[in-house]
Amino acid sequence: MKKWFILLRNYLPFYCLLLVFSCKNNVDKILPSEEKLIESVYSSVIVQPDSLYQVYAAVGGILETNLVEEGDLVTKGTPIAQIINNTPKLNTENAKLSLHLARENYQGSNTLLRALRDEISAAQLQYKNDSINYTRQKNLWDQNIGSKIEFDNKKLAFELSKNKLTLLKSNYDRTETELDTRLRQAENNYQSALITTDDFSVESVINGKVYALLKNPGEIVNTSGPIAIIGSTEDFIIEMQVDEVDIVKLRLGQKVIITLDAYGTETFSATLNKIYPQKDERSQTFKVEALFDTLPSVLYPGLAGEGNIVIAEKEGVLTIPKSYLIGSNKVKTVEGIIPIVLGSENLDKVEVLKGLNADTYIYKPTE
Repeated sequence: MKKWFILLRNYLPFYCLLLVFSCKNNVDKILPSEEKLIESVYSSVIVQPDSLYQVYAAVGGILETNLVEEGDLVTKGTPIAQIINNTPKLNTENAKLSLHLARENYQGSNTLLRALRDEISAAQLQYKNDSINYTRQKNLWDQNIGSKIEFDNKKLAFELSKNKLTLLKSNYDRTETELDTRLRQAENNYQSALITTDDFSVESVINGKVYALLKNPGEIVNTSGPIAIIGSTEDFIIEMQVDEVDIVKLRLGQKVIITLDAYGTETFSATLNKIYPQKDERSQTFKVEALFDTLPSVLYPGLAGEGNIVIAEKEGVLTIPKSYLIGSNKVKTVEGIIPIVLGSENLDKVEVLKGLNADTYIYKPTE
């Protein structure tokens, strides 16, 4: 009895090791399986409302009040915020005064043009009188009546009157054009000032929902910083970043399987509808977008998740887990390590085209 105990004690570690090794081999060897293989491109996912845009003010100033709350539904033209700035109001008043002055100068009862018209009328009378005197004197001179000096004086007076009338008419036309131009400029300045004044009320340009208000009453607003974010309430897009090595595999219309962190393991189907051609040099990725086939019951901007863009589906293909690969294209069998030819793949499995059959056991490589 003692002898058997000594033998058992001496060989027990060996039998235990043999049992562990045998169990390990049973667990780590598998047969290739025939199944449906879905090849896909993985991407992280961010859900955003369609037509999401940042609201900017056309003028600077101080935010007097937000006229809506976050989460409110708005229509195109709905006032979003009111801004205070006295400078444009003063500019509007000054533009109005300038317009009034320009209109008076051009159309008023005591305008410069009226004074010029009076001068022209007087010059026309003088010209007519000098013309008569010159014609009469010329007729006398042609009959050798009168002196040469008297004739020359009448002629000079006529020519001076004629030149003065021409000059006054030219001055009138030039002044009328200048006053008309100033009036038009004043009207434009006033209209521009009115538009600037109206811009103190910032309005929505779409029908949608207010997702964020970025300024509080009393804060300074400028034209380079947004004051709110508004987007669609019904249409959402799925933004994905795809590695550059996978972008050539994508085509519009491909099916996308989406999981969102907020919905746990529930999956949603979508369709790839846009591929942006510009690569992000920092991340070495391309941006693509998909649309939900059926919207989840509740969505919020920025919901994150994962997506798989299906690029191929094959029925009844021979597959093995990727974890059983040695290197890029070899597996371990009872005959040793052998090369195989691989085809399509997904995150976990790869298609075997040549080198294995469904009856060949393969072993998982040791760590």
